[in-house]
Amino acid sequence: MRRAYTTMVTIAVVMGLLAYFTGQALGLPMRDPDGFLGPAWVRAPMLVLGAFVADIVPRTLWRARFKPREFRTEARLLIREHWTRERIQLVVLGVICFYVTYVSYRNLKNFLPFVRDVGVQPGDYELHKFDQWLFFGNDLAVVLHNALGTTVTAQVLSWVYLIFLPIVPISVTIWVVWSRNVSFGYWYVTAQCICWTLGTASYYMIPTLGPNFAFPWLYFDLDTTGVTALQEALYYGRVDVKSGVSEGVQSIAGFASLHVGVTLLMALVAQYTVRHRPIRIVLWVYMGITVLATTYFGWHYIADDIFGALIAFTSFYLGGLATGQKFDEHGRHSHPTTTTSSVPVESEAR
Repeated sequence: MRRAYTTMVTIAVVMGLLAYFTGQALGLPMRDPDGFLGPAWVRAPMLVLGAFVADIVPRTLWRARFKPREFRTEARLLIREHWTRERIQLVVLGVICFYVTYVSYRNLKNFLPFVRDVGVQPGDYELHKFDQWLFFGNDLAVVLHNALGTTVTAQVLSWVYLIFLPIVPISVTIWVVWSRNVSFGYWYVTAQCICWTLGTASYYMIPTLGPNFAFPWLYFDLDTTGVTALQEALYYGRVDVKSGVSEGVQSIAGFASLHVGVTLLMALVAQYTVRHRPIRIVLWVYMGITVLATTYFGWHYIADDIFGALIAFTSFYLGGLATGQKFDEHGRHSHPTTTTSSVPVESEAR
């Protein structure tokens, strides 16, 4: 199984070191972006414990037919069947590596204005002009707002966009705990780590603010939503971080869209590893609505979404190769070449 987790661990270590030494060079500390949830040394074990409880309790209740006397026996059987050494290793390594990579990503994103002065840069103007060219001289925001409206649609798209933050760690937990083959869990987490790493690189390659922050007047007609509050908080948070009056992290960077990259990656891995068709359909629909929301609210230009999709496909494929997946039928299907001791490879092939 070493092949399955080597890339994931390597990325986490490299991203952690890169964030640390960048901060040292700038004279800025590493910060926990979600510090309100408690220190990292508490949060990471809690995520692992939460994954264990989320798996054992409901399934044990179901198998015991809600009979208290049988709960302990069924819990022990379930732990012995599902929580093998390979599964425990996947959960622990997966959660830790994802967390380290994500926190490093957030810190490197925070350092961006100090490395490259990210005001309204030429990149914003050029990508905005590209959007206008695609829509025959019209602003994409105006086209979408006229076509979809600015009230009910804004509220619905805001809700879809904002559930991204909890969905990401939840999806990692789901794949490491319930994946049919542990290599599928490694595939998803490794691809996630690659995705966040490539996204970080894209911010430094083409630093932009994004349409809403560069051309805010195009979005004044939208209803006030949760996205409005988030965008205002990010704007003032960035100002405070740059002026040195805040100990938080700034999170504004447009190119490329990791909302698109991560949601597309989620749908791609599900297409290859999840048997239940309704789940796959829901993830594809969620990805499509998220893409729409990124441009509707002015988080991203079209080019941001295109490169976010490119990052997703790259992460999906490289993550698959790194974790022992073999792609069949010109990439339309795959099967693992690594497995647990109890699940033969052949049973996973399509």
